[in-house]
Amino acid sequence: MTIHHDWDKTEARRLATLTAPKMAWFLGEASADAVVPMPPTKRMFDIALALLLLVPLSVVMALVAVTLLAFQGRPVFYSAQRMRAPGRAFTQIKFRTMLRQDGDFGATGAHKHWRITPIGHFLRRTRIDELPQLFNILKGDMSFVGPRPPLREYVERFPAVYAQVLKSRPGVTGLATLIYHRHEDRILARCESAEATEAAYYRRCLPAKLKIDLIYQRHRDLRLDLWILWSTLKIVVSRRDERPRRRGRAAGAAATHHSAKGSAR
Repeated sequence: MTIHHDWDKTEARRLATLTAPKMAWFLGEASADAVVPMPPTKRMFDIALALLLLVPLSVVMALVAVTLLAFQGRPVFYSAQRMRAPGRAFTQIKFRTMLRQDGDFGATGAHKHWRITPIGHFLRRTRIDELPQLFNILKGDMSFVGPRPPLREYVERFPAVYAQVLKSRPGVTGLATLIYHRHEDRILARCESAEATEAAYYRRCLPAKLKIDLIYQRHRDLRLDLWILWSTLKIVVSRRDERPRRRGRAAGAAATHHSAKGSAR
C-alpha cells in the first residue's frame, strides 16, 4: 500500500500549514461488528513469551545498561507517555539512544539525527533499545504484536479510528511496522525541521499506518502474530529492507486470512 505525494517538491515553509488528513475514507473498515477486543489467549501468549525471553535477555539488558551508564551517563532509560487505549495512558520504556534536549517532541526526523549517539545508532538498528518493553508487556500495557503505541495528541485528533485500532494492545512490532517502518524512516529522513517532520508524519505516514493497523485488526490471530514476529526477527538479523515484501508475503497473509474466514461462513 502506497500513498502517493509529491513530497520531494514540497517547500518546508508550507508544511506547517497543511490541514488535517481525512480519516473518514477508511473508518468503515473499523466497524464495531468487524473489530473485536484482544482475546485472552493472546495475553497468555504474551506473558509466557516475555517470561521466557527475560531469562537470557536480562543479561543482555544488564550489559547494555552498564555500557550506557559508562559512555552516556544518566538516564539509562528513555520513558515517554503513550496511549494503550483512548483515555488510558502508560509509560513506555526504552534504552536511551539520544542526547537529551528540553522541549523535545514528535517523530525523529533528520533534524534530530545529530542527537543520536554512536551506541544509540547500534541499539536502534538492532532494536535492542526496545528490550525494556518486555516489562511493559508483563505489566499489560503492551503486546508483542499490535499497533505501535501512539502519542496522546494523535489519539485525541482521531478518537474514532484509534478506538478501533487500540482494541489490540500496542505492540513492540506489528503489521504496519513490518510493512511501513523503513519507508517511514526514508520519508522522515528528508525533513530538516521539527515542523517538516510533524507535517510529513501527520499527512503521509499516519494515515498509511492506521490503514494497515485496521487491516491487522480484522485478520488478527495467533498464526498471523507468529508470522509477524518471525518476519521481524529475520529483518533485524539480516538487516534486509522489508519494502519489496509489502505486496508479497504481508499482503498474501492478509488475503489468506480473509479467504479462510470467508469460506468458513
